[in-house]
Amino acid sequence: MNLFAVNLVLAFAWVALTGGLTLGGLITGFLVGMAAMWLVRPLFPQTGSYFLRLYYWIRLIVMFVYELVVSSIPVVKEVLTPGQRSEPALIAVPITVTTDTQITLLANFISLTPGTLSLDVSEDRKTIYIHAMFADDPDAIRAQIRDRFEVWVREATE
Repeated sequence: MNLFAVNLVLAFAWVALTGGLTLGGLITGFLVGMAAMWLVRPLFPQTGSYFLRLYYWIRLIVMFVYELVVSSIPVVKEVLTPGQRSEPALIAVPITVTTDTQITLLANFISLTPGTLSLDVSEDRKTIYIHAMFADDPDAIRAQIRDRFEVWVREATE
């Protein structure tokens, strides 16, 4: 059984034992379930990778929220000020992620980040085409996608 599903079952068991289905109760149950899984970790060797993977997923979400907030500022500034200061462009970005899940997750993160939009993936799955609202330096955009998004996605999904 999937260890994340086991952790969710433990969280719902906690909620059932405490008698209140609330978000706080679910989070507490999830944390208590994680602690219980940590304690029995020597009995089940596969649980070690679960905690590392959970850490990478939490880091991916936190870093995406950070990127979302930081990239929203220039977009809001552009919308609220008169005139057009943005330099939109279509950019081909070479990618190193290989699986369908990784490519889909990367494309969605690019599209959900304000000011960028993923358009297409090449047939050989080695290039993603994006539209960037602020493409003053296309190499910086490529580097940001390569050094941040791709690394986070790869770590969380491997």
